[in-house]
Amino acid sequence: MNVQSKTNLTPGPLGQHVIVEFHGATHLTESAETASVLRDAARAAGAVVLDVKLHDFGMRHGYTGVALLAESHISIHTWPEHGYAAVDIFMCGDAEPLKSLAVLRAFFAPSAERVTTLKRGEMVLEEAMGE
Repeated sequence: MNVQSKTNLTPGPLGQHVIVEFHGATHLTESAETASVLRDAARAAGAVVLDVKLHDFGMRHGYTGVALLAESHISIHTWPEHGYAAVDIFMCGDAEPLKSLAVLRAFFAPSAERVTTLKRGEMVLEEAMGE
């Protein structure tokens, strides 16, 4: 990365990326309801939904989907044969991605979960300036 001046640096993160793993989850083959759940999850976080697209792999093989947001996206991919759903929530601006988790938990009802939160676009001054 080539950083030319301190004015290129951001004072804090540009966004938050929440990586969610749901184990023992329900609704892993039913994508019909998922579009409204993704919309509700985005709205709970204060995000603006631009579009939602889902693709059902049929034959009980799960689905993949994305909610395109003005603030970024929420994506999901399910593996019903493993009782597993992988969800990525990336939002910038004033949106609060962790607030979408309650909506997603209520729908997928996992028996276990792992949530990892990353700050995206955050840069340490010393690293950027090569010091």
